[in-house]
Amino acid sequence: MRPDILFPLFADISTVSGVGPRSADLLDKAMGRRIRDVVLTPPSGLVERKRLPGISSAVDGDLVILNVRVDTHRPGATRRLPYRVFVSDGTGQLELTFFHARPDYLRRQLPEGADVVISGKIEHFRGQPQMTHPDYILPLKDAGDIPEFETVYPLTSGLSQKMARKAVLGALEKTSELPEWLDPAMRAKNEWPSWLDALKRLHTPTSKIEAGEDTLHRRRLAYDELLARQLALALVREHTRTKSGRSFTAAGEYVREVLDGAPFKPTGAQSRTFAEIKADLSAETRMARLLQGDVGAGKTFVAALAAAHVCEAGAQVAIMAPTEILARQHKKSLEQFLAPANLTVEALTARDKGGQRKAILGGLADGHIDVICGTHALFQEHVEFANLGLAIIDEQHRFGVRDRLRLSQKGQKPDILVMTATPIPRTHALTSYGDMDISRLDENLWGANP
Repeated sequence: MRPDILFPLFADISTVSGVGPRSADLLDKAMGRRIRDVVLTPPSGLVERKRLPGISSAVDGDLVILNVRVDTHRPGATRRLPYRVFVSDGTGQLELTFFHARPDYLRRQLPEGADVVISGKIEHFRGQPQMTHPDYILPLKDAGDIPEFETVYPLTSGLSQKMARKAVLGALEKTSELPEWLDPAMRAKNEWPSWLDALKRLHTPTSKIEAGEDTLHRRRLAYDELLARQLALALVREHTRTKSGRSFTAAGEYVREVLDGAPFKPTGAQSRTFAEIKADLSAETRMARLLQGDVGAGKTFVAALAAAHVCEAGAQVAIMAPTEILARQHKKSLEQFLAPANLTVEALTARDKGGQRKAILGGLADGHIDVICGTHALFQEHVEFANLGLAIIDEQHRFGVRDRLRLSQKGQKPDILVMTATPIPRTHALTSYGDMDISRLDENLWGANP
C-alpha cells in the first residue's frame, strides 16, 4: 500500500494552478502525467539573462534584462506587418517587434510614458537594436521577478518553455518534504541537502555552478534514484522467489533425443546453463532467468533443450522475437533441433492471414502445436494456448516490461526465460536485471571463450 504522504506526488499535473486539460496532455507527452513525473524531470539546459545598465551595453545575441521607458507605438499597416513599440533609456533606443499582435493587449502592457522592465534576446537590424516578442514585460516594481537564471525543459509540439516552467514550479509547491531515508552519517559525509531542497536547487539554480551536472543536489537525487531502483528490484526478486509456480518434471527422454540428434556436441557452458534452467523449471517457484551469450554461443540450442523439457512435462512453449525475420529464423532452427523429439514447431506473425492463421490459432488452442515462435502477435487477445508453460523472450531490450507481462498472462504462471546477445557487465546486470537470475554462455560452439 502507498503511504498517505506520497499521495500528493501521484496527483495529476492538472491539479496545479494554471495547468488545464490541454496543457496537462502536452506535459504528459514531454515529462509525464503526475506531479512526481514533472518534479523528477531534470532541466535539459539553462538560460542566463544579463541585467544591463543601459540599451547601449547590449550585445547581439544576448538575453538581457533592461529598465526602459515606453515612447511610441507603431502598428503595422496590415495584420501581416509587425507591430512595433519603441522604448528607450538614457543610453539609446530599442525596438520591440510583435507579429500577429493584439494592439489592445500591447497598449495595456506597454502604455506610452510608462517605465517597465523587459527581457528577451537582442538582435541588430540595420544598426537598430531590436527585441522580438520579449519573454517578460513587467512593471518596474516587479523587476525582481525576472530570474537571471532560468531552466530549460524537454518540450513537445504545442508546449512552450513558459508553460513547462510554470508547471514545474507549481508542482514543486505541491511537493512536501519526506522523512529522510538516507543514513545520517553518509549524508553528512557527502554534504548532501535534503530531498526537497535538492529538488528546489535542481529547478531553481541561482548560478551556473549550481546548474551544473556535478553538484551536491544532483548527486543526492541520483543516489536516491539508484537506491530506489535497487530496493524495488530487491522487493520484486523476493516476491518472485516466494511466488508459487509450476514444477515441470520429466524423465528427460526428449532432451536426450535432442542431444543425440544435434549436429555438434554441446559446450560446457551450454550444459551448465541448461542445468541451471532445468533446476528452475523443476522447482515449485516461477523461473525468471536471463540467458546472455554472444552470437554463436548457442542460446537457441539451450532454448531448444528447455523447450524439450517443458514439452515432455506436458506444456507448451512460446518464443517471442522483436522482428518477423528473427521469429521465422527461430522456427527454422528449433524445427531442426526438436525434430528428433517429434515436436511441432510453428511461427505466428502479423503476416499470417486467413486459413493459415486460423489453423495455427486452432493448433495452439487444442495443444497440437508444442512450440510457437512469433512477434507481438503472440500476445494479442484472440491468441489462446492450451497450456503455456514457458515464455522465452529474445532480445529483452526490444520489448517493454508490459509486453513481457502480457505474454506471461497467456498461461497459468508460465516460467520466463529472457535471451540477449548484448554484453552485460556485472554492475549493469545487477542494476538492470536485478529481478532475474543470470546465466552466461561464455563459450562459443567451438569451445573457445569469447
